[in-house]
Amino acid sequence: MSNTRFVFDFDEPSPGGRELLGGKGVGLAEMTELGLPVPRGFTITTDAFRSYAVARQLPDGLAEEVQAHVASLEAKSGRRFGDHDDPLLVSVRSGAAVSMPGMMDTILNLGLNDEAVEGLAARTANPRFAFDSYRRLIQMFGEVVDGIDPRRFPEALAALKRERGAATDADLGAEDLRALVESYRGIYREEKGSEFPAGATDQLMRAVRAVFDSWDTPRARVYRGANGIPDDIGTAVNVVQMVFGNKGDRSGTGVAFTRNPATGARELYGEFLANAQGEDVVAGIRTPQPVEAMALIMPGAYAELRAALRRLEERYRDMQDVEFTVEDGALYLLQTRAAKRTAAAALKAAVEMVEEGMISREDAIARIDPASLDQLLHPRIDPAEAPKAAAKGLNASPGGACGGVVFDAETAVERAKGGPVILVRNETTPDDIHGMIAAQGILTVHGGMTSHAAVVARGMGKPCVAGCEGLSLEEGVAHLAGHDLREGDVITIDGGSGRVYVGKVKLVPPQLNEDFETLLSWTDVHRRLRVRANADTPEDAARAREFGAEGIGLCRTEHMFFGEERLPVMQEMILAEKEPGRRAALERLLPFQQADFEGIFAAMSGLPVTIRLLDPPLHEFLPLEEQAIDERMRARIRVLHESNPMLGMRGCRLGLVYPEIYEMQIRAIARAALAVEARLGEAPLVEIMHPLVGFAEELRRLRELTERVWAQEAPGMAHTVGTMIELPRACIRADEIAAEAQFFSFGTNDLTQTALGVSRDDADRTFLTRYLEDRVLERNPFEVLDTEGVGGLMRIAVAGGRTTSPGLKIGICGEHGGEPHSIAFCHEIGLDYVSCSPFRVPIARLAAAQAALAQEGASRYVAAGG
Repeated sequence: MSNTRFVFDFDEPSPGGRELLGGKGVGLAEMTELGLPVPRGFTITTDAFRSYAVARQLPDGLAEEVQAHVASLEAKSGRRFGDHDDPLLVSVRSGAAVSMPGMMDTILNLGLNDEAVEGLAARTANPRFAFDSYRRLIQMFGEVVDGIDPRRFPEALAALKRERGAATDADLGAEDLRALVESYRGIYREEKGSEFPAGATDQLMRAVRAVFDSWDTPRARVYRGANGIPDDIGTAVNVVQMVFGNKGDRSGTGVAFTRNPATGARELYGEFLANAQGEDVVAGIRTPQPVEAMALIMPGAYAELRAALRRLEERYRDMQDVEFTVEDGALYLLQTRAAKRTAAAALKAAVEMVEEGMISREDAIARIDPASLDQLLHPRIDPAEAPKAAAKGLNASPGGACGGVVFDAETAVERAKGGPVILVRNETTPDDIHGMIAAQGILTVHGGMTSHAAVVARGMGKPCVAGCEGLSLEEGVAHLAGHDLREGDVITIDGGSGRVYVGKVKLVPPQLNEDFETLLSWTDVHRRLRVRANADTPEDAARAREFGAEGIGLCRTEHMFFGEERLPVMQEMILAEKEPGRRAALERLLPFQQADFEGIFAAMSGLPVTIRLLDPPLHEFLPLEEQAIDERMRARIRVLHESNPMLGMRGCRLGLVYPEIYEMQIRAIARAALAVEARLGEAPLVEIMHPLVGFAEELRRLRELTERVWAQEAPGMAHTVGTMIELPRACIRADEIAAEAQFFSFGTNDLTQTALGVSRDDADRTFLTRYLEDRVLERNPFEVLDTEGVGGLMRIAVAGGRTTSPGLKIGICGEHGGEPHSIAFCHEIGLDYVSCSPFRVPIARLAAAQAALAQEGASRYVAAGG
């Protein structure tokens, strides 16, 4: 027998914390320690799961430990597990160290069978309650443990309600539910070829295995992948004495938040269902009442709940999400965890908690997920131009979304590849997670503010309208207030107001609020990394500056040649066979370039602007051969054709072979700088960057060209010359290249391609998606920096460059410059700045501050409960 202990009661100390007990288990233990009303129970640890995951059987000694803890529970409760007269009933609930709401399985009312249900009915004098509990057990056990089609039991329930004329489950009487139990037992017998298991211990141990197995369901794997949760942490299992919210009008179940999870306001927020069990609220099967309704029907339990919520928020110093049940007027708390919340709510709660003295500014910075700020930077419905709404539901998760209607998760994933979709369902379930990720927004017929759709959408930052009145679904059609909508028909939802519109409604840019500005001002005190933006137009530059950008780290000049007036001139330059012809065309392009640079310099007055000279191969400015307008163009297209243009005639190679192109660009930059200085009285901080350098000699020659032209146009005006580090050779020989460079900027998009030998344009549609699904790779290296491979090359380049030039300024301007994990790595290796798209500047500011605080030893934020 193993010496490892696998089971701990809620009221006994455990050395392992949340990693051993899981978030839910540690929350139950801590609430028990606080003296709050928690049902008795015990936790089977994640160690047991890990043993099971390897051997695919429960570890030796676990069954005996569980039996001993059940015996302890029997002694404390005065009831026996499996007794036919007054049975002890338990639930089995999952609980990983990191909250995964709704992704794993729960089974309630274990211990009931045909004899025990009669004993429970007699003991409680409430046969309706007893048979309601039994039918729930058969359904949950059948679906979770035995894999019975999840449509079969609800179809039988719906048929019975139609036959009895019952609007809701609560309208069914005791004899109705007795008949439903017989129907459910028949379904189980038909599907499994055997009777529903009567042994309480057999039910329990099979349920434990099923919860362990639910860790590896497709929905759980998708959720972990989307949220960066490791696959190997596993789940604990909590065995909890049942308390019943379905015993009558003085019983019920609900979910309550210590603050509003949509706005962050300090107010009680939640929902309550009388005469129901917990899954009724989360599944959205019945539309619940606001939690304040408890004050009228259960005033004592309501007052106790409010007091408990205050204690829990003070204990954890964070917004809490609490599940509770009331049985015959007595309150029980079943779970507490850090609430899933919108970015706006997270900011408001954090800022107000600082003002209340509950947390420090450093705590506030640490607990905001940088990626979540993206929610605040997305468009919203324009209230001035919105038509009359077709219908209205609950404003479950804010934001505006527009897209084609889809009715199932698989279709959402497929159609989202071609454009935005709105997932429309009666109610969502955990199995819909992949479709929810793919969709722009979610609309449900049923469900409330704490339903699965609402909770998951808020956590993702997706707009959601739940419990929509006037919406009904049948096969392939959504009936919405007189409109019949089929797959692909466009609708717009406003998760902030709950309104639903038929057709496309105009969206407007977001408005940043005071909480956003306040928290970001705190981040600027702590971060060492500067944050710049990638911007190619004056409009992008101005927007980036509004978001706090401290300069431009990448201005891509190739985008400036695609305008209606410019492209024909650019094509004329490419088609010219001799240098004089090219120079004549370039002379006509120069004013366009100069005007663009003047606008960018003016928008970024007083801040550095890094301009990358022409990078892409020339064929990108020409049409496909079959679209050429004449034979001369077709011939030139054939000449420029390359088998692998990414590694061909591009970047600095263009400047060396056709120096007149770079000469024109440098003249335009210099003239623009002089013009802006004359107009504003302040010289721009110009940084000229040569792309794709692999050899020091390349940069030496190009810097010589740059300085010669600059001296002709703007003698005496300060500027710097540097290079993008995009090739493995450039990293390895950075010490040589640094002798010719005044700055480095890592172009990690191309550096990732060249280091990994992977084409970014081709990988997604060939093998990369499969690699991520099969966990060959944990993360997409084009989204999150490969810190070991690509990052290893960056370390070499930083060390080599600063060996030659100790004060060498080094930044990053690839897409990774706005990704939080990558930013932390950039801080670690000593870069000076990161540069990202304008809308990711706030994300980068926050991530840079978190990286600095982590290096200083600040405590890491750990969400409470699970």
